[in-house]
Amino acid sequence: MIFFFITCRKMSLRAMVAFALIWATAPLLHAQDSARDLAGPAAVSSQLAADEIDKPDLLGVDLQNDIDAWKTGVKERTGLTFGIDYTSLGLVATDSIGASTAASGVFRGYGNWELFNRGKKNNGSLVFKFEHRHAYTDLAPGAFADELGYAGVTSVGFNDQGFRATHLFWSQLFGGGRGALNIGFLDTSDYVDVYPLASPWTRFTNNAFLNGSGAMGGIPDGALGAVVAGFLTDHLYLGGLIADANGDATNLGDGFDSLVNDFETFKSLELGWASSREEVILNNAHVTLWQVDERSRAGTPDGWGISASITTSADSGFTQFLRAGWADDGDSPYEASLSTGFDFTWNPGHSVFGVGLNWNRPNPSVYGTNLGDQYSLELFQHLQLTQEIALTPSVQVIRNPALNPTDDWSTFFGLRLRAAL
Repeated sequence: MIFFFITCRKMSLRAMVAFALIWATAPLLHAQDSARDLAGPAAVSSQLAADEIDKPDLLGVDLQNDIDAWKTGVKERTGLTFGIDYTSLGLVATDSIGASTAASGVFRGYGNWELFNRGKKNNGSLVFKFEHRHAYTDLAPGAFADELGYAGVTSVGFNDQGFRATHLFWSQLFGGGRGALNIGFLDTSDYVDVYPLASPWTRFTNNAFLNGSGAMGGIPDGALGAVVAGFLTDHLYLGGLIADANGDATNLGDGFDSLVNDFETFKSLELGWASSREEVILNNAHVTLWQVDERSRAGTPDGWGISASITTSADSGFTQFLRAGWADDGDSPYEASLSTGFDFTWNPGHSVFGVGLNWNRPNPSVYGTNLGDQYSLELFQHLQLTQEIALTPSVQVIRNPALNPTDDWSTFFGLRLRAAL
């Protein structure tokens, strides 16, 4: 695997893609079993599946029976599955060195349009997701960490970037549906070191509990690239990704020029084990290697790293995880990070209670030298009020915020509201 990254830095784009495809897909071509989606919970396919589930909500209210029936008819006639949602997040800190409040909202429209071999295992689909991210206050939650003196990002995804196109790609299943190739504009965070709680829309928001436990640099979204993944056996899977490290979801039109002229890429390779294809991220252990080139536009250095993750889930609704990451620069927020925690789901209300604990060492090339280690705790309670509306209060407690010269502790409370159709 180390050879993969050394080689990738010297290969042409055509050779790199061919190398990845041959290596990852060769054992899959004669597979006959149904495949599972290897993307994370925030990916379009996963979000659509979660939205379609009949949820045992707290209030027992379904406001969109007619809309659901209409969407089902559209899917049957055209192969188009789609959804829209709106998520708001507000934060209030008890102690800060700057602003003590922040709030923003995100509107998203997303879908999967099955255009080739509809209804068959080896089908092909156009996948899309468009967003508008906007702040209600002078400060968006995505920048709130600076106000606390925390090295990292406390609220991933909640910024003030305006219109974005994070997904616009073709997804092709192969090998009897056992593997998938996605090519186009991707949000690479949906395919690298994922696990069941890696969704800032419904679960943890601190990047210490997302890709690489925060020790992963240069993860682009809206980036032109390709990812191929599939099962080698009933339990063992392999995935590889290459994408434009300068990808910008707010400016897809620049993607071709950026990749061809600069050719600065983010690459990853993941080998994992799952208890079954049906529970590919629920009961899972994997190791991920990544490498990112120097990005001349952003002025960031190259680097590489490794992350590992173990997740177990029980029928009782209890999911626990242990995750770690290490990075050699690459503009990674952390040099090293270790996260653990759990969530517990129970009825009525499709309620989910989650707890995450993290230790990390900030990257000195990003935040400066002589910084101490940080510790963070995040708790959330996801409440499905109706079939369409979910409320998620949360609290984060930070010990030794590395950039705070006056306080050893920082605490803030959050409230998310998500409405989905």
